Amino acid sequence: MFPKPRSDLRPNTLAFENTPLVRPTGFREYDARWWYGIAGDEKPPELNLMGVTALGMGIGTLLGRMDVRREIVVGHDYRAYSSAIKTALTTGLMASGCRVYDIGMAMTPMAYYGQFALDVPAVAMVTASHNENGWTGVKMGAQRPITFGPDEMGKLKTIVLDADFDLRHEGSYVYVENFADRYAVDLTARPKLKRRIKVVAACGNGTAGAFVPGVLEAIGAEVIPLDTELDYTFPRYNPNPEDMEMLHAIAAAVKESGADIGLGFDGDGDRCGVIDNEGEEIFADKVGVMLARDLSKLHRGCTFVVDVKSTGLYATDPVLKENEAGTDYWKTGHSYIKRRVNELGALAGFEKSGHYFFNQPIGRGYDDGLVSALAILDMLDRNPEKSMADLKRALPKTWGSPTMAAHCDDEVKYAVADAVKDTFEAKHKAGEAVGGHAITDLITVNGVRVVTDDGTWGLVRASSNKPELVVVVESPVSETRMRDMFGVVDAALREHPQVGAYNQTI
Repeated sequence: MFPKPRSDLRPNTLAFENTPLVRPTGFREYDARWWYGIAGDEKPPELNLMGVTALGMGIGTLLGRMDVRREIVVGHDYRAYSSAIKTALTTGLMASGCRVYDIGMAMTPMAYYGQFALDVPAVAMVTASHNENGWTGVKMGAQRPITFGPDEMGKLKTIVLDADFDLRHEGSYVYVENFADRYAVDLTARPKLKRRIKVVAACGNGTAGAFVPGVLEAIGAEVIPLDTELDYTFPRYNPNPEDMEMLHAIAAAVKESGADIGLGFDGDGDRCGVIDNEGEEIFADKVGVMLARDLSKLHRGCTFVVDVKSTGLYATDPVLKENEAGTDYWKTGHSYIKRRVNELGALAGFEKSGHYFFNQPIGRGYDDGLVSALAILDMLDRNPEKSMADLKRALPKTWGSPTMAAHCDDEVKYAVADAVKDTFEAKHKAGEAVGGHAITDLITVNGVRVVTDDGTWGLVRASSNKPELVVVVESPVSETRMRDMFGVVDAALREHPQVGAYNQTI
């Protein structure tokens, strides 16, 4: 009988070697994420290798209880410990009767592609995405192209923590050779670009560096690689296209090289950030509006799904209205948007974080930074008379913040977000103005998005994968109104002493 996981173990002890360590807070809304630790770090780990094996047993058990065939694709990102974690996960999967298809080191979308290419129903990708070195996690799914949401994650958590495993002896292992080549061929079996677009491709020394430049070159782009050498210490900056340090590095490379565009890929390759030809960052939600304009001309009357952190332009843009495009604002999170895109049969889904989800004929419904990059380059190719900066300037002007995050412990962040929502619901009910303007709408599918009578809005929501509260503000009126809204939101947060400092501000 496999031991029941504990959350209080410490390294360099007998119990740590013989008992699974699994901290319950690692089970997030739509994936799993734990601090695994690095040499010399004093922060106690939240997971050990026996805990990873327990997780694998739990995933296999859950597949059986979902009546899903116990066959699963696994891969791992480029970190010092990811291969060991994948091996421990594979051990647990096989113990629960799974046939495991190992595609080796990979970007997350390569594992999603594996579900289709190998005709396998489930996926478990070992990755901490853009999180700092020392983090690990798993992105999982049992129904292509959809990944787990809160219901599946809740069931998995219960199975693992209770050691309620259904173990079987028919598990097996297959190593899939040269799978990266198969993935690249799938992406590049298409017409080449009509013109040679010059692209800075930045990967922050993360996993994407092994795969991105070759694909972009194969479709006819001129690639200027930036930080594409694999280095799991992330020596320059974390591979996160929302991080200003990464964006500034890309901007400098674009200006120095005279590139047409800069593209930044996150640690596991499922997101893509954009710098225009003038070296200015374009937030991912605005890039989404540009893509929606371009695609809705080709697919009139199509529907787009966007997350609650995204710009209000999706609902008000005159070009999208002219093309009869519909927009559905939905919960932030790759699992939520993927699922919603599938439910509505939307052409695409866009998140402010840079996760884009393209359905046929562009993609298969899952988030892939390279598919996003190809869609952006195709947009430029279809508009040869306009630069990326021109396309950006063609959008109606808004003043928006980056995605800001204030520290708040995992154990209390959802309660604080609910309390902030209650605060604004009370103000709305009482007819109380915020920042001198009436509240006209509250979107509460994910935290609270407060919209005022001049279109200015502010969002507070609990992060799904870090101990943080996320804050975004935007105004179509002025920078002053944007800052006013930030003051309103920040004041509501400061009523709660559990909320710490922001990682960045405006």
